[in-house]
Amino acid sequence: MSMALERLGVIGGGAWGTAMAQVIASDGSDVLLWARETEVVEAVNADHANPLFLPNVPLSDRIRATGDLGALADCDALVVVAPAQFLGAVLAEAPCGDRPLVLCAKGIEAGTQRLMSEVAADAAPAAPIAVLSGPTFAHEVAAGHPTAITLACADEAVGLALAERLRRPGFRPYLSQDVVGAEIGGAVKNVLAIACGVVEGAGLGQNARAALISRGFAEMTRFGLARGARAETLAGLSGLGDLVLTCSSSSSRNFSLGKGLGQGIPAADLLRDRRTVAEGAATAPVLADAARAAAVDMPIVDAVCALLAGQAMVSEVVTALLSRPLKQEGR
Repeated sequence: MSMALERLGVIGGGAWGTAMAQVIASDGSDVLLWARETEVVEAVNADHANPLFLPNVPLSDRIRATGDLGALADCDALVVVAPAQFLGAVLAEAPCGDRPLVLCAKGIEAGTQRLMSEVAADAAPAAPIAVLSGPTFAHEVAAGHPTAITLACADEAVGLALAERLRRPGFRPYLSQDVVGAEIGGAVKNVLAIACGVVEGAGLGQNARAALISRGFAEMTRFGLARGARAETLAGLSGLGDLVLTCSSSSSRNFSLGKGLGQGIPAADLLRDRRTVAEGAATAPVLADAARAAAVDMPIVDAVCALLAGQAMVSEVVTALLSRPLKQEGR
């Protein structure tokens, strides 16, 4: 495998995939962007824009879009931004070979409880796997606003090569070898962002949101450590950093979903006809099952599951959380 990594491809023409293509193209590099939607391919190539998923952002003319996964065969590395629950199917059709795969989806696969790196390793056993995760709103990244992010790769040399290739003046990767920690931070924070949205939608106040972020981080840490993650990774950009961002802004799809739940709108109505994916909705029940299997207590995650399933009202889950037995902080 060449470490030059000159030609990069991006799989996924949603907001984050388009933003990553914009980052790569910002130094004049040519980028090939695969999108499932024909209208995205046509808009990127004809108008240098993606109004469907990333409106009002002029795109570099160095980005070329395609609807053919096979066209990525000439790329030296692939940035994979397919939604978590579709990652395996997309990689099964992609020309992965032995080229590095940079995984950007944040979730746990339903039915198997596999992390995205495990899904990718099964679909592309010869490919080095890296995970890119952290506090990143796509529209800010595409606009070139300062962003720091974790790039985790078990192979330190591959990770360094990818970090050097992706770094830009406004886009700074921090290297880690803790792939599991980076993935768990991203997956769990999506579920916690739904919970914080509920707090906002129900008008429970800033005290409640701060408490939920803190206690949610405790749940993330318990689960992460049980799965072999490092505490410092969970306290870094891909864990706490991403949690703070997505638990505080309606720019987060998961936060917006939770806000609707907090306002009393049924989950089925909120999830219907969404062009963008709130990954936390699919991750929540899988995470809850995985936590129970690992004997890890995650009451906030359980509460989100109950709300998404329509099994409880907001007032009921809040009462249940506040009525839990007192305990030592940090446990």
